[in-house]
Amino acid sequence: MIRNTSLPAEILRRWLYAFACTLLVAVFPWMLLPAQQPATPPSQPAPTPAAPQKASPPADPADDSAGPTIRLGVNEVNLIFTVTDRHGHYIPNLRQSDFALLDDQKAPEKVNDFRQQINLPLRVGIVIDASTSIRTRFQFEQQSATEFLTETLKSRGDRAFVMGFDVTPTVVADWTNNLDALETGINRLRPGGGTALFDAVYTACRDKLLTERGQEPVRKAMILISDGDDNQSRVRPDEAIKMCERSETIIYAISTNWTPSRGKGDQMLQQMSDATGGQTFFPPSVEEMTTSFHEIQAELRSQYALTYTPADFRANGAYRPIYLFCNDRRYQVRARKGYFAPTQ
Repeated sequence: MIRNTSLPAEILRRWLYAFACTLLVAVFPWMLLPAQQPATPPSQPAPTPAAPQKASPPADPADDSAGPTIRLGVNEVNLIFTVTDRHGHYIPNLRQSDFALLDDQKAPEKVNDFRQQINLPLRVGIVIDASTSIRTRFQFEQQSATEFLTETLKSRGDRAFVMGFDVTPTVVADWTNNLDALETGINRLRPGGGTALFDAVYTACRDKLLTERGQEPVRKAMILISDGDDNQSRVRPDEAIKMCERSETIIYAISTNWTPSRGKGDQMLQQMSDATGGQTFFPPSVEEMTTSFHEIQAELRSQYALTYTPADFRANGAYRPIYLFCNDRRYQVRARKGYFAPTQ
C-alpha cells in the first residue's frame, strides 16, 4: 500500500497562496497613495528656509527722506518744479487742480502722485570753474560751496559730488554725504588753464547724474559756478543741454561775472538753467555768492513733485516736450522743458 506523502505539502502551498492574496488586497490601496499626489514641477526647486533678516534701524527724526516711498515705473515721469510770484517768492500750498500739464502735446493718461514741499533725497553735483580767469576769487568760491553743502545735505539719503574743470573736467570727490570728504575735494581744486564749460556739464550729467535714476525719484541738481565763457569745449551748448535733460538734472548757475553788463557767458548760463527748470544768479560781488547759495538751498526745499503716466507713451528714446503752467497766471512755474523717453 502506497501512502500519499505530498498531501500535507499541497495543503501548505494552498494556505500560503491564500495568505499572500489576503495580504496583497490589504496593502495595495496604500501603495497607490503616493502615486496619486501631484509631482513637484522640475522647474520649482524645493524651498529653502529663509535667512533671518536684520531689523531695520529706527528712522532718524532728522532724516527728511523718511515717509511714504514713491516707486517709479518705466512709463512714469517724475517732474519736479518750482512756483513763484512775479517777485520771486515761493508759493506753497497749491493743489494738483491748480496746474495744467501737457506731455508731448497731450494731457497725461494718469496722475499717480502730487506732493508739495517735498522731501525727496538730493543728488547734487557741485561743478566749479577752475580756469585761470577766476583765480582771484577762487578761494571765496570754495568757501561758499563748502558752506552750501554743509547746510544742504541734511538727510542720510542725500548725496553730492564735486567736479572742477578747466580744459578737462576732474571729479575730486565722488558721490557721498561725508562732508569732510566733499570739503577736501573742493580744497584740492587749483585754478589754471582754459575753460571747457560745455564739456564739463555734459560729462557731469552723463557720467554722474544720468546713472542716478532708479525706482525711487530723487531731486537731481547741478550747482554750476562759472562766468559762462567757453573757449575749449568739443561739445556744443545744445548737446550739453540735451544731456542735462536725459539725466533729469536741474541747473542752478551762479555767475562769477561781477561787471554790471551781461555778456554772452551770462546768456549761456541763463539758457541752460531755463531749459532745465533751474535759475541763474548774478551776485554783484564775490561776497554775495553766499546769498545765492542760500536761495538755491531754499528752493530745493520748496518745490513740488508730480508723478504721472504719459498718454501714448512709447519706450523709444524720443524727446517729449513738457508744458506745465499754473491756472492762476499771477504765478510762474519753473520746470524742465522736456525729457527723453527710456529705451527698451
